[in-house]
Amino acid sequence: MTAEVISIPRAALHEQVAQRLRQMLVEGRIAPGAKLNERELAELLNVSRTPLREGIKMLAAEGLVELLPNRGAIAVSLSEADVLNTFEVMAGLEAQAGELAAERITPAELAEIQAMQFEMMAAYTRGDLSAYYAINSRIHTAISAAAKNPVLTTVYKQVNARLQALRFRSNQDGEKWKRAVKEHEKMVEALSAHDGAAMREVLLTHLRNKRDVVLEQLREAGKSQRGNAA
Repeated sequence: MTAEVISIPRAALHEQVAQRLRQMLVEGRIAPGAKLNERELAELLNVSRTPLREGIKMLAAEGLVELLPNRGAIAVSLSEADVLNTFEVMAGLEAQAGELAAERITPAELAEIQAMQFEMMAAYTRGDLSAYYAINSRIHTAISAAAKNPVLTTVYKQVNARLQALRFRSNQDGEKWKRAVKEHEKMVEALSAHDGAAMREVLLTHLRNKRDVVLEQLREAGKSQRGNAA
């Protein structure tokens, strides 16, 4: 038996690069406002610059990075006003998606979300924020898909991309993470009961709480930077 070398299609490679960069941005390993150093990232990811640049373009289309003339790409940094405006839209989108999902979800879709909830709780119990957030994101995406409105799903993905890193960091406080977990339990209960009104309300509350935590973190970071500059 001879070993075969399996080549990765070019399209698949830049998508893999985009996924790894996305995780680095979301988890703060590339800080907001930081320049994406192509040489360092190419070495770190063990890829050439061509798929790296293609992956960066994908993230720019998602709103995670900004492409600047003659300066390359930088990780997007949202101001307080950006956060307020984006969460305002996101709360409406999630509430609408949740209400429709409660009315339209199939038994198979509900079972999948319940299974992911169980998996997410296991990650929470062991304190694995990275795994927790990845599953959490899949649950929100599944709820959006269960609404069965392709226009809503497309807009949801576009707006949510801007908030991924902030939503990840909002769970770094133990008590606030615990509260978010309780809210997710209520989501699954509302979906299981096909209660659209309850689903809308819990998602509005969930997003408002996320917004408040993110604003608090931004203000604390601003105070710290001003203190260091003094």
